[in-house]
Amino acid sequence: MSFTTPSRRAFLQGTVALGASSLLASRAMAAIDPNSFAGRAFHATHYGPFEAVVRDGKLINISAVPELDARPTEMLLHGVVDRTYDKTRINYPMVRKSYLEGWQTGDTKPELRGKEEYVRVDWDTALKLTAKAIVDTIETHGNQAIVSTSYGGWSHAGLMRPNVLQGKFFNMLGGCTLTVGDWSAGASQISLPHVIGDMEVYSAQTAWEVIRDNTEVFVLVGCDPIKNNRIEFTVADHGMYGPWEQIRDNGTKFISINPQRTASDDFLEADWVRIVPNTDVALFNAMAYHILELGLEDTEYMAKYTVGSDKWIAYVKGEGDDKTPKTPEWAAAITGIDADKIRELAELMAKSKTEIAGAWSLQRAHHGEMTHWAIINFAALTGKIGKPGEGVGFSWHYGCGGMPQSGKATPVGLSQGKNLVTEYIVPASRITEALENPGAEIIYNGNVRKYPTTKMIYNAGNNFMSHQQDTNRLIRALGTVETIVSQDVWWTAATRWADIVLPASSTLERDDISVGGTYSNDRIYAMKKVIEPVAESRSDFDIFADLADLMYKRSQFVEDQQYEEYIDIIKQAYSRTTASETTPFEEFWEKGYAWQKAPEAARAWVRHGDFYTDPEKNKLHTRSGKIEMFCDTIAEMNLEDCPGMPTWLEPAEYLGNAQEGQLHMVSPHPWFRLHSQMGNSERLRDLYMIQGREPVRINSEDAAERGIANGDLVEIYNDRGAVIAGAVVSDEIMPGVISIYEGGWPQLDSKGRCNSGLANFLTSSQKSSGLSQATTANTCLVSIKKCEDPEGPNMAYDKPAIIDDMEITEIDDDLLNLDRIDALVEALYADMSPGEKMFYERCTVCHSPRDPAAFTQLQWKSITPSMFPRAGLDADEETLVMDFLMKSASDASK
Repeated sequence: MSFTTPSRRAFLQGTVALGASSLLASRAMAAIDPNSFAGRAFHATHYGPFEAVVRDGKLINISAVPELDARPTEMLLHGVVDRTYDKTRINYPMVRKSYLEGWQTGDTKPELRGKEEYVRVDWDTALKLTAKAIVDTIETHGNQAIVSTSYGGWSHAGLMRPNVLQGKFFNMLGGCTLTVGDWSAGASQISLPHVIGDMEVYSAQTAWEVIRDNTEVFVLVGCDPIKNNRIEFTVADHGMYGPWEQIRDNGTKFISINPQRTASDDFLEADWVRIVPNTDVALFNAMAYHILELGLEDTEYMAKYTVGSDKWIAYVKGEGDDKTPKTPEWAAAITGIDADKIRELAELMAKSKTEIAGAWSLQRAHHGEMTHWAIINFAALTGKIGKPGEGVGFSWHYGCGGMPQSGKATPVGLSQGKNLVTEYIVPASRITEALENPGAEIIYNGNVRKYPTTKMIYNAGNNFMSHQQDTNRLIRALGTVETIVSQDVWWTAATRWADIVLPASSTLERDDISVGGTYSNDRIYAMKKVIEPVAESRSDFDIFADLADLMYKRSQFVEDQQYEEYIDIIKQAYSRTTASETTPFEEFWEKGYAWQKAPEAARAWVRHGDFYTDPEKNKLHTRSGKIEMFCDTIAEMNLEDCPGMPTWLEPAEYLGNAQEGQLHMVSPHPWFRLHSQMGNSERLRDLYMIQGREPVRINSEDAAERGIANGDLVEIYNDRGAVIAGAVVSDEIMPGVISIYEGGWPQLDSKGRCNSGLANFLTSSQKSSGLSQATTANTCLVSIKKCEDPEGPNMAYDKPAIIDDMEITEIDDDLLNLDRIDALVEALYADMSPGEKMFYERCTVCHSPRDPAAFTQLQWKSITPSMFPRAGLDADEETLVMDFLMKSASDASK
């Protein structure tokens, strides 16, 4: 079978495997005008499902599918087409000039990354240089010296995500150092399993009809579901928009606690309560104080469903070590919310059937582990958790949280295999610290590991250069790395700071399969090939297969003993879905999707409802089996920055310790992008950019004090860096706070300022705490002024300088000696148990942790209820995997 850029024959026989008429027979909707042009192919993305309109082999337009997505966004309708042929496409393999000239001598001048031009090379040269760097690094420094920055898996919606394929490739060679945790909810995904027995941030929410029919007050804490549900880790369908309207129109009162008014606040007609960023813990502790003062606490509930309430209540009352009662007056001085308003909120929430939705953004802060915990404790104090229409939820803003769950099996892709590098880790937001401190010990979730001595970074489908905080510091730290390979479709920041750039094709240029809805899982989508790969780009699968071929491991990578053709991998993935039981693959592939709808009982499901109904039979996966308002497990870690209960700890940077003139900058998820994805859609940029830069929202009072008018270019700066942005003057953001969307593409001017407005040139690399080592992007103080000296237009969305005609000497295979790898990995792998094999094959492809020893047995028990359904495991398979995890957990008997 062919794994290189397919020929016409391979296209017909292998990749599509449906014959020459496949594109013409892929119409998803019978309602489409029968007289319209028939050149259509069904596909699916993070932005929704669609039919691609293709003429003469070129994508010309997008047709939405109302049956599947009634509210398609501009990202789907404009962005998908725009970026496919955008000038930022990486059309050919590239190597940074000094790296190409010095690959034999080692004089590669890493200090020129991000500044120097690239040289166009052929695939043979690029792959051989990549393979040599991999083998040299393993031989000289060990597998751990290769660090994968391909975390998250957000590159596209299919199973063939580059981070999964990269894991499969490197694990054939003995593995590499992985990043752990993620950016979305890095703090809470570690803390909440200890507190409430589940990750929560990646868990299903109470069915929306239960909320509609029961909830009297719905509190959005930093939560903006209307904006953030525009995209999806799998395939968006915007299915919760209608239900949100029904909940609103049925009389539910919405309250939004947020430094700025959001799209959801307008949509849901919410009352806006302004709060100083990073002070939510003070607010919820003060509301608890008022509830205790009035005697409104539910003592029977706490006795039955919680442990540790006495210690936390003592702290709230001022009977703890700090001797400070957490009164509304105390919190008013911290939060900026009037004390009487705090009392009003507390009483309203306690006396009503109240659901509290906390955003992931709350925990992207210094001491971020405390925030969701404080919300849980307040809800437990007032006896809410587990009751119909009441309680807490930390994923209402994501994955159409609230849609009924099908409970059906979803597609499962290729096995990643086993990574033998277990002593070394790099938390996702701590790459800079790892580079600066090779060999240093790091505590992660109570486990002691080490930072590697990083000599190579492999980055597939991830824009880590835009994600990492304090970008200038990261750029300096990268000087110690010998080789950086970036494999991507576009010239993102991560590719512009690489040595070797491998052009990947987009999902439109090969076949894949996905699922609709992170939580509903109610449909399976065909991601059918729409066009041939642009220029010389290759699929991620082909790239890693070609690298494996250089090391004589192609057959092992493509598993050709099991899969004769590429399409067979997709057929096998589909066969594991519930939809396959009623819809044959050929029918599914022809139509483009297959339903596996949620059962009627799912419409009555309540988050934590089983625990509330019978807490003995349905114990939580915490040490006590109950909600831990004080958690001994965390307390026993003796972390100064993460105590055993939700405590107000002053952030390193917030308005309470700001210098004169400083403002607090928050950087929420964008409206017209998925993080940095879609930044290269010119039509989308025209909808939101100001003078070609990222918009920054600023209060009218703050703007007037600084002589800033709406539409002005401004310079935002602190001691970490400076960016240029365009001012949006508004009264719907509180004074003292500015808001700039994360995910911008960077371009540095002669003064070292980001001329495009990437927020992370300003954010701090401060860790959330020693528990999770997570990001603190929303803990950031800055100054702002009108920009009087902008330097030309923003060039972030142009290609870097490229040399097209440099004469390149063919690389002699004898200089590579790639068969060295066999001796290096010969004895590394032992036979896996069935449960171990299943874990690495089916449970490690998205947010689920990839290192079984990074979590305790209890934490695995709290993680697996949301992990197993997505992996499509049956009861016997769940038992096998759980047995492996219990034997491999950090606290297992060795």
